[in-house]
Amino acid sequence: METQQEITSMPRIGDKAPEFKAVTTQGEINFPGDYEGEWVILFSHPADFTPVCTSEFMTFATMEEQFANANCKLVGLSIDGLYSHIAWLRSIKDKIEYRGMKNVEVKFPLIEDITMNVAKKYGMIQPNEAATQAVRAVFFIDPKGIIRTIIYYPLSLGRNFDEIYRVVVALQAADEFGVATPADWRPGDDVIIGPAGSCGAAENRMEGKEDMDCKDWYFCTRKLDKEEVLSKVLKNH
Repeated sequence: METQQEITSMPRIGDKAPEFKAVTTQGEINFPGDYEGEWVILFSHPADFTPVCTSEFMTFATMEEQFANANCKLVGLSIDGLYSHIAWLRSIKDKIEYRGMKNVEVKFPLIEDITMNVAKKYGMIQPNEAATQAVRAVFFIDPKGIIRTIIYYPLSLGRNFDEIYRVVVALQAADEFGVATPADWRPGDDVIIGPAGSCGAAENRMEGKEDMDCKDWYFCTRKLDKEEVLSKVLKNH
């Protein structure tokens, strides 16, 4: 008999994304190997034919090109079967209109996970929330297959898709320019420079000998042009 620990165990930031093969609405995938060289968001939802999930899938599908332009693919998962997935996605396209979105076709893969094999690998089953449904997990996985960010939402709370997109762009900007991003950072905002590693470096910063704005030796920012960020992160910029 499985224990709760086995069901809720989950990979951590910095871990290699657990590997799996799965049937999806777009054919079989080998994850994360099929996405080598690209960012990918693996996200779970509780169940097909549910309203919050429907609103989320319509939003993700509408933003898919935007994510693709940021070199990021989308992969969804629930513990429903393939034919349920297909019927639900057809219903979304044919019948559902929400916030001006209609005739929305979901083209990214939706994983069949009846056995809960993938959901368990990623800790998407949280028994105190639901033993037979996945919570709303979001895993951001980089081109080397490393988990870089994890966000979890309960069943009742729909995700913030502006934040999900912001995270994808901010992670790539941090990697590209060797910086950190402060609270609520968007392209064009100042970025954070890591704390000085020596007394001499701290003194140079405070004396204005480096190209940055230092409020104190440990809190330094510098300008990072929006166009420069977008030219490195977005394919079609």
